[in-house]
Amino acid sequence: MVDAHTRVCGIVGDPIEHSLSPAMHNAAFQSLGLNWVYVAFRVTDPVAAVAGIRGLGLRGCSVTIPHKLAVIPFLDRLDEVAGWIGSVNTIVNDRGVLLGMNTDGAGAVKALTDGGVELAGKRVLVLGSGGAARAIALTLSGRAGVESIELLGIVAEELERLAADVRERAGASCGWALLDGARLEAGMERAELVIHCTPVGMHPRGDETPVPARLWRPGLPVMDIVYNPRETRLLREARAAGCLVVPGFEMLLNQGVLQFEAWTGVKAPIETMRSALVAGLNNKK
Repeated sequence: MVDAHTRVCGIVGDPIEHSLSPAMHNAAFQSLGLNWVYVAFRVTDPVAAVAGIRGLGLRGCSVTIPHKLAVIPFLDRLDEVAGWIGSVNTIVNDRGVLLGMNTDGAGAVKALTDGGVELAGKRVLVLGSGGAARAIALTLSGRAGVESIELLGIVAEELERLAADVRERAGASCGWALLDGARLEAGMERAELVIHCTPVGMHPRGDETPVPARLWRPGLPVMDIVYNPRETRLLREARAAGCLVVPGFEMLLNQGVLQFEAWTGVKAPIETMRSALVAGLNNKK
């Protein structure tokens, strides 16, 4: 029952209607008997949203597209990981002091390793340059021991800045280029792991993919961070070609577990959260 003692968390982003985070976190709260609730906020003004978190006393928020970088100047501090990555997907409100965190990178690495992907020494192709791409590229290069990162995307300034940060902060080889057919084909030939970090293929435009089916090859590991639909066209075509596929659902779950524990200080009920995500995805079919 929601009452005057209920602790509130949420997610801020635009679009937000597709999010399964409310189902995941509310199921976790309920299973542990916590008087907490998690709601979705469609936000176009990240400055006002951060002020609202502080002013309304929300315990914390998830931060998603397109605000993972935009919220940073308005927080009080960043933890070590978020400061190193330069992107925030989690805000914790400790009596008016707002801490920015990032659980995306750790969630992605766990999803990949749980999925049987060997990371050390690999050449990685990352499609995209936003907040999630930044977290994943820096975590893979700085903490998972990959050999190199190649970035392809459509925002030159973001690509250039991320490549420079990978080289300077993680000490790894990193190049970038604007995405076109020839560069994509060449990058796919070189890659030993492909990670898709753009919204292409997200519900309701699940028939889209940035990678032509002919470019996939047997045994190539691939992760798509888009989780709705559960199996995107990109993953479906990669699987048909014999690739080792890791769905974005797993990254969503793993990063959500870390968020839950940061807000509540309680060990997350992982299988409850997994079941809620599965049910939510099945309902969206």
